[in-house]
Amino acid sequence: MHFSFIAYGSRREVELLLRDMESQKHKLIMRKGKEEKYIWAQGQVRLLPGGIYEYLFPKESKDIVLSTLREGDEDAYDLKLWPFAIIRRMLRLKKIPKFNTENKYLWLKDNVSIIPIGIREDGELTEPSGVYKGWTHEAL
Repeated sequence: MHFSFIAYGSRREVELLLRDMESQKHKLIMRKGKEEKYIWAQGQVRLLPGGIYEYLFPKESKDIVLSTLREGDEDAYDLKLWPFAIIRRMLRLKKIPKFNTENKYLWLKDNVSIIPIGIREDGELTEPSGVYKGWTHEAL
């Protein structure tokens, strides 16, 4: 899953947040028939044109990642403005769905504001060879 956003604030504090996001480990669920196991996957931050960041993580962590980054008023940023609609369409993003806000990561978000743009869901991938041959997982 991809979460696209614009982060603004002091450059040092934005970089601390991005460092915390990249160092976070997530459980990536793998399935083979009825058998299920997980491996640890590290979160990834990509820099897109225009100062937009994209965080890649397994869909099983959707609720906790979104509740950490979307803290506060859900409608604080009205993205119905046409530039945001064009950005969302260019990046092939969807609107952010409802999510559970019970848990949050302890990422350093002091003095950093997040403008959410949207999410993109990944398809599934079955490993063709190697140790996990035949196992299906999210194609990050």
